[in-house]
Amino acid sequence: MSSTFERRPGTAIDDDSKQRYIALWLLKKLDLSAEDGGMSFPVSLPAELSPLDEPLQQLAVDGLVRINRKTGRYDLTERGIAYLGQVIDEASDLVDDLDDLETEEAIAELRSRGLDVFRARFLWGWFNGELDDLVQWQERRGIRPVERLWAFYLTGDDLWNELARELEEYAA
Repeated sequence: MSSTFERRPGTAIDDDSKQRYIALWLLKKLDLSAEDGGMSFPVSLPAELSPLDEPLQQLAVDGLVRINRKTGRYDLTERGIAYLGQVIDEASDLVDDLDDLETEEAIAELRSRGLDVFRARFLWGWFNGELDDLVQWQERRGIRPVERLWAFYLTGDDLWNELARELEEYAA
């Protein structure tokens, strides 16, 4: 049995980190209005969203979302809203601090501060909306084939490996 901090072969990050990022992605979608790209998730997910079942259930166990019995959907809790606010502040501070730097300089600055470069990259894309539409994100990058079932892309390894690949390009 492996440690939760070990990575499976062929993966950019460990499963615990991936689950935290998936949770943040879901919390943001639950927080945004539909006009701004937000989503609601029914407790009984359709097949195309089935990979989100476990992350949503874990968010409920963690007290960040609750099941709204009237609507049959997941809702953010006060605790979830507070956590999301903390992460938004963290991401906003990163953008404010690093926005004027070239990518290589920003990575060097993050490393000099002892910060997790991968987390910073994820938060940057999460905060500025770059990761809001995962199909469009793949298309912009020329990823082929495009995984149109975005929930599978979010919960699989390809998104996370692509983010890591991008960081490796700048580190080279």
